[in-house]
Amino acid sequence: MAFLTTVAALTSQVAALGVQQANVNLAGSRPELLPALMSNSLVLASLLGTAAAAIVAGAVALVPAVGGGVATPLLAFVLAAVPALILRIYLEYLAYADYRFRLANLSWLLTSLVTCTVNGTLAVLGILSVAVAVGAWVGGQTLSAAVLWWRLGGFHRRPGRLDRALARRALGFGLRAHGGRVMLLGNYRADQWILGSVAGQRELGLYSVAVAWAETLFYLPTAMASVQRPDLVRDERRGAGLRAAFAFRVALAATVAATLAIIVLAPVLCAGLFGDEFQDAVVPLRILALGAFGIAALKLLGNTLTAQRMPLRETAAIGVAFIAIVALDAALIPRYGAEGAAIASAIAYTLGGVAVVLIFVRSLPVRLSSLVARPGDARVALERFGGSLRWRRRTRRE
Repeated sequence: MAFLTTVAALTSQVAALGVQQANVNLAGSRPELLPALMSNSLVLASLLGTAAAAIVAGAVALVPAVGGGVATPLLAFVLAAVPALILRIYLEYLAYADYRFRLANLSWLLTSLVTCTVNGTLAVLGILSVAVAVGAWVGGQTLSAAVLWWRLGGFHRRPGRLDRALARRALGFGLRAHGGRVMLLGNYRADQWILGSVAGQRELGLYSVAVAWAETLFYLPTAMASVQRPDLVRDERRGAGLRAAFAFRVALAATVAATLAIIVLAPVLCAGLFGDEFQDAVVPLRILALGAFGIAALKLLGNTLTAQRMPLRETAAIGVAFIAIVALDAALIPRYGAEGAAIASAIAYTLGGVAVVLIFVRSLPVRLSSLVARPGDARVALERFGGSLRWRRRTRRE
């Protein structure tokens, strides 16, 4: 189950070619392009997804070990779902461009809801199988794509005409952003791959628990980057830079508080919840938490660079982290295992964060001091949040 869903998810992320980054920029700056972008997304997802699935299937045919020893029909089934997975990615970013954040949240939740409901019910009945679990996951992903298409107007309005020039433009921009996205995915997963291969399953098991908790520190910067994206696309460079700088200061303050909490609670989060055999995951978790600054910077400031049509500069910063994590993993994991992987990740994320900060202040007309926390940031953030809630209530009444 884990292998099959990983194959489908990774294949779809790599095959998307970064078109989603172009979608949110194009629809954010020119909302009238939404119908054409939806039609282009459907065609591109179909073509790219089919090609990627065929490449993976060919690789498995040539080297059967690539298929992980799973049944051929199941592998074929998940590969057939790759176009739908790519379409869901494209449409999710179009939802961001149109400020449809609730819709984007719904698309994320649907897959989990369908999978939990089906698997939980069948597990209670004692008839759960890998084939059914994979079918539920694929069904949830497909339903998510269908709901996005429906709510964005694909089933209500006349489909937009295919626009080849717009598709070429989206692919050109997407390819410039795609390298960074692939390397970012590598930053998240390369250490686990190397650790499992070099240090064995026990070290990987300990590290996976530490990573699961440390990744909770990524959620707030990721959500803030998604919410800011349409405004950053529409804004001029200085305005976008100041907007991103404020978000970074707020996110960093929250991240520091959360990091301290995780460091203190690490024994409870690891050994307390998973058992005494996971006591050795405490130190890796504490080390990983120290890299949260770099992730916050890469998420928020890198997102701004791409929104302002400078994707290669974000890619350069992510590349610094990627090169560092691969080199440090190779040096530290053989000797220190899970702790070495954690040290490598924390250092690599920090280096990537420093790189994106330097690139950010050189690319946008803002000062380095604008990224330093200020006493009134929390008050301003709370006032804006309260104003947003009041606006939503007033809009509903009207």
